[in-house]
Amino acid sequence: MSSLFEPLGIRSLEIPNRVWMAPMCQYSAPSAGEDVGVPGDWHFTHLSTRAVGGAGLIMTEGTAVSAAGRITPADLGLWNNRQQAGFQRITRFLRDLGAVPGIQLTHAGRKASTARPWDGGHPLDSEHGGWHSVSPSPLPYGTGYPEPGELTVHEIRKVVDEFAQAAQRALASGFQVAEVHGAHGYLLHQFLSPFTNHRQDQYGGSFTNRIRFALEVVDAVRSVWPDSLPVFFRASATDWLDCGWTEDDTVQLASELLDHGVDLLDISSGGIAPGIRKPVAPGYQVPFSTAVRNKSGAPVSAVGLITDAHQAEHIVATGRADAVMLGRELLRNPYWPLQAAGELRENHNCPKPYEMAHKR
Repeated sequence: MSSLFEPLGIRSLEIPNRVWMAPMCQYSAPSAGEDVGVPGDWHFTHLSTRAVGGAGLIMTEGTAVSAAGRITPADLGLWNNRQQAGFQRITRFLRDLGAVPGIQLTHAGRKASTARPWDGGHPLDSEHGGWHSVSPSPLPYGTGYPEPGELTVHEIRKVVDEFAQAAQRALASGFQVAEVHGAHGYLLHQFLSPFTNHRQDQYGGSFTNRIRFALEVVDAVRSVWPDSLPVFFRASATDWLDCGWTEDDTVQLASELLDHGVDLLDISSGGIAPGIRKPVAPGYQVPFSTAVRNKSGAPVSAVGLITDAHQAEHIVATGRADAVMLGRELLRNPYWPLQAAGELRENHNCPKPYEMAHKR
């Protein structure tokens, strides 16, 4: 059997293969009225098409745990009953197709309250549907961004509770994997990085203090998530800055997360500040995944310009990662897993109505 198409067991869950859909924001939820943040036909089609295409785990885009935690007004959310009901339709169909539905829970912090990328991506003021963003320290994300409010200890505890409540709703929605988003410059990452966290209390300064909020969120999610189901954590392995979060920090955090019930780290990089150049090349983030896996013992997934079936097979077969996350490649080709199985001469389950196109 191809390593890429070997099932992966985590706790009591079996994920049918190691080709997973990465979370990718769609900015396509209603932004006003009673359906704010509710997944609709776009999300149903977007996610179910990749399950039809053979991805073993379908991870939804970053889903805000509160209205203030959205990146844009058009983000998905999971803080009310209408949103929960909208997800139930999706997870039911994904599971019927044999895929595992996962959800990424997030809070954007100082990167919140912006226009959609195709509308310019600029910060929004209250007159244009925006709201006041928050962060560990009152440091704007970039030029033209407002100064975020510095979270008080009371407000931090409220956000922790919002993650727990969203996780409870995720379970009721039918999700089988909960991923805590601690990467890409969003709120948890803002606490982790010394570049953005200038606090002098128990949530800032030392490494132990800077990871405190992330561990509290993980503990809150794990406390309401069944022992039989996995919790993932997405981490930026490096800020690509001399004064920021590093690979060594990520390895140390990974060991802590394992002790707090995290089952797999989804390793990416960057996002803490605008204008940072990354040495982008095929598989450029895989060495981070490998380092975290080898040094901490944590299971990991790799992401970042993984586009070729033999490349993906090599990553998993050689133990560089336990699974691969495909992002833009699955936007270009929803049926990449089925085609990769053909290239690797692997018998991969295909929906019966599509079998005529994949028989060899």
